[in-house]
Amino acid sequence: MTEKALNNVAWLDKIKWTEDGLVPAIAQDHKTGEVLMMAWMNRESLALTVEEKRAIYWSRSRQSLWRKGESSGHVQQLHDIRLDCDADVILLKVEQLGDIACHTGRRSCFYQQLNNNEWQAVEPVLKDPNDIYKA
Repeated sequence: MTEKALNNVAWLDKIKWTEDGLVPAIAQDHKTGEVLMMAWMNRESLALTVEEKRAIYWSRSRQSLWRKGESSGHVQQLHDIRLDCDADVILLKVEQLGDIACHTGRRSCFYQQLNNNEWQAVEPVLKDPNDIYKA
């Protein structure tokens, strides 16, 4: 964490972190209220999110910080941040640049709907993921 982020961390102590030191974070469109995605944050990623005014998550698979949009360009600019009543879930109200939040190329990660006991994709792919994440 940067010196600036380390100076005022008392607000981080109010959060009920998991045993792994994580907290779930929901990204929501700040204008429409649409839920875009859910990811995990640790103390450092949350402090940096506030400092940089962009969503920065903790990648459990890579065990490293993940700046949303670092490879896709689909950055989430922070407009507001909230903590739920139990202090164990973060809500990020963001502007989704590029209009795509999901690695599948869709606007939202919540594109599957339960219909007749089957999950069906009900939201369109806006851009082929192969075109987004070129090696």
